[in-house]
Amino acid sequence: MSLRLRRAKPTDAPALVKLIVALAKFEKLTPPNAAARKRLIKDGFGPRLKFEPWLAFWDGEREPVGYMILVKLYSSFEARPTLYLEDLFVLPEYRGCGIGKAMMRRCIELACKRGCGRMEWTCLNWNVKAQKFYNELGARKLSEWYLYRLNRKQMKMR
Repeated sequence: MSLRLRRAKPTDAPALVKLIVALAKFEKLTPPNAAARKRLIKDGFGPRLKFEPWLAFWDGEREPVGYMILVKLYSSFEARPTLYLEDLFVLPEYRGCGIGKAMMRRCIELACKRGCGRMEWTCLNWNVKAQKFYNELGARKLSEWYLYRLNRKQMKMR
C-alpha cells in the first residue's frame, strides 16, 4: 500500500471541504455553512493565504482520504515561529494504516525545516485514541495552560 501527501491545490478545494465536513460529523459539530465554505476556499487558496492545507491520498485513490491544516504562529519567548496543527483527520475506514502517523511526521519535518521552535495542536478530551497516538509520538500534554476562546458573537458584544 502506498501513501502520498501533498499540499492541496485550488482544484482540491471541493475535496478539502468534503473532508472538513466529515471531521465536523466525527466531532459532533456543525459543519461549515455555504458562506464559511467560500471563506475556507478563499483563505486556503486565494491571494492571501491564511492557512496551509495538505491532503493524504491512499494507494491510488483519486479522492483524498485525509487532510491537515497548518497555521504559522510566533513564539515571543522562543523568538521563532510555531507550527500550529489546526486539523488532522483521516476518514474512519482508512485509520490504522499509518496515514495519521505519516501526516504527523510530515508536520514535524516541516516544523524543523522552517526553523520552528515548537509545534502545537489541541485534542478533544474524549478522543482517547488520538491522545494515545500523541503520547506514543512523545508529545507532552500541557496541564499548566488552559485554552480559552471567544467566539465571533462574544467578540462583537465587547
